[in-house]
Amino acid sequence: MITVRPSVPEDVPAQRELWKLAFGDSDQYIDNFYSTYYRPERVILLEEDGAVRSMTAWFDTTFVVPGQGEHRTAYLYAVATRPDCRGRGLAAALLAGADEYFCSLNIPAVTTVPAEKSLHDFFGSNGFQECFRVLGTCYGSHELEKAPVPAPDLLRPASPEEYGRVREALLKDIPHIAYPPDALAYQAGCCALGDGGLFIGDASTGPMCLCAERASGELVILKEFLYLGRPPLPELGGIWQNIAALLPAQRWDLRQPRPAEFCVGVNEKLGRFGMLKWLDPALESAWDWDTVGYLGLAFD
Repeated sequence: MITVRPSVPEDVPAQRELWKLAFGDSDQYIDNFYSTYYRPERVILLEEDGAVRSMTAWFDTTFVVPGQGEHRTAYLYAVATRPDCRGRGLAAALLAGADEYFCSLNIPAVTTVPAEKSLHDFFGSNGFQECFRVLGTCYGSHELEKAPVPAPDLLRPASPEEYGRVREALLKDIPHIAYPPDALAYQAGCCALGDGGLFIGDASTGPMCLCAERASGELVILKEFLYLGRPPLPELGGIWQNIAALLPAQRWDLRQPRPAEFCVGVNEKLGRFGMLKWLDPALESAWDWDTVGYLGLAFD
């Protein structure tokens, strides 16, 4: 017998075992989730004959659509099925049960960030459609060698609350996912497992915010770097030098919002990142699927 239900505290050992089996994350990484964001109802389980086979965590976020409103949205995270139980439709059953649970909470939308193309196809077959794009850029250390030396305080560490306030101000004109402080605290904890973090600062054009996470000794992922307008090139070079001083690496991979004009024609399929499913039929019928949204922080 298959059952989909919110978890209870006694399920944590089984959740942790499945998380580790599916993703291979360290105990520290998993501990960070349970110490910053976890509540029993924020993990949904699929049981078969009383044994946990599949799970997903979910983040209680908001889809902000300028001029149209704000919609409570469940972001699915760490969707996992035991390796020895895959290929039997359990993940699809988990998603269907999760939809029912979210509808019971009057949550009208669900998002997720598939880790690879095959998972985009899987979620697409379960009602999700492409919505959120990123503009990815890679910078090497050789590109910063001639940049001017920055002022020492262009970027400074920020609390999750500070980061969230600056982030929302910078994204107010873009359809985007907004995160509550405890979700940003989880992201900050992920960053802190290396030497990354949440940072804010001020450029001549206005505030800026940066989320950075170290992937290896040579690679830092700048999960988002937001600022108003475009600072003058010498100033932008100084900002990049500041990033390099904070987070030394050979390469920095950057994600930023992808302008809508970069998503048409030959670029139509570029930058696909996150997917959206409306659970509210009225919102789904009114939604323009050419809208380009920004999700940004996937906790990936």
